[in-house]
Amino acid sequence: MAVISSLLFPPVLTRRTITICSNSSKSMAAKKQIGEETSKRVFVCGGGVIGVCTAYFLAKKGIAVTLVEKSAVACAASGKAGGFLAFDWCDGSPVAHLARASFKLHRSLAEELNGVESYGYRALTTLSVTVTESKPGSGGLGLPDWVNGPAKSTSTIGTTQTTAQVHPQLFTRKLFSTAREKYGVEVVIGKLEEVRVESGRVNSVVLEGGRVIDTDVVVLAMGPWSSKFELLSSIFRVYCTKAHSIVLEPKEPNAITPHALFLTYRPAHGGEALDPEVYPRPTGEVYICGMSSQEEVPDDADQVTSNPESIQVLKRVAKTVSSYLNEENALVKAEQACFLPSTEDGVPVIGEIPGIKGCYVGTGHSCWGILNGPATGAALAELIVDGVATSVDLSRFSPSRFSKRR
Repeated sequence: MAVISSLLFPPVLTRRTITICSNSSKSMAAKKQIGEETSKRVFVCGGGVIGVCTAYFLAKKGIAVTLVEKSAVACAASGKAGGFLAFDWCDGSPVAHLARASFKLHRSLAEELNGVESYGYRALTTLSVTVTESKPGSGGLGLPDWVNGPAKSTSTIGTTQTTAQVHPQLFTRKLFSTAREKYGVEVVIGKLEEVRVESGRVNSVVLEGGRVIDTDVVVLAMGPWSSKFELLSSIFRVYCTKAHSIVLEPKEPNAITPHALFLTYRPAHGGEALDPEVYPRPTGEVYICGMSSQEEVPDDADQVTSNPESIQVLKRVAKTVSSYLNEENALVKAEQACFLPSTEDGVPVIGEIPGIKGCYVGTGHSCWGILNGPATGAALAELIVDGVATSVDLSRFSPSRFSKRR
């Protein structure tokens, strides 16, 4: 079992101002639009995976970055998600190329940041399994030994070449600490109140309490809280799905093999089948999620609470799937919920806000935020610095698609 390091919130570092060097004509043109400065000043709002990835890749390009977060880095969905990664599961959708690029980038980042040890990156075999709660049974053909409940109809839906995982909170915080310690990203704890615009271009931002920070570029990576920021909500709607999860700590963690389970779960009382997911982690934990609903996101991530009924269902799923995960053999380490942001057309919003030069957005990634965070951040960094994203075609994700409908 790999030892996963604990990443604490590191101390504030002094921002480094680094001269941008680029030989490309597009980069030079973009630079002239901002002004002949040694460095653009970029303000990233949001300490989730999208904001942190964007700050990381911008800082690697020599940009002076300030990241603002109201609570703490990875305190919401980026800390409470499953961290499942899939190479080709988005094929056939508008997100296909983004997902494939991001899966590969996760692999590269794991090599760069020692992800196996620092945030639990590993390849997985992924199984589809049907579990009927009322029927007795003991495992089934093709199942790992620890899945010893009434399971059947097993099929492999992901191999170690096409599916993997990270511990999302450790991943996000590792990327953040590297961005600060190695590339000089600054952090401000506060709430964004306003983006000030002068002559159609970003001029500064205003935080709660009246603090004004001058900046050339703003990136709004606010996740479900995009729905509460008028500049964004006036252009497109963000819907918030509340997803529940539990984290278990089995007494025999070495018995739990790296197999992710996507369940069709038939409750004993009948009714519709549920679709919970089970992710063993190299930390020795087992993460189980499901039971989602549409709800209004509260003003603060600290105000998000789980619904007791949903948590009880997940506990029942755990003990039905495996005796290693019942009350006698596993400690409940966390009972939690988080909000996942989706747009009205189901496609993320990534790009520059129409009519406001220097104002960018990255949100609406739904349940694929951890997977698509790196490619989103890298592409936004390219767009901001070079004037065009080359790693991923962002035209399908542009916020201008909503203004065209109105």
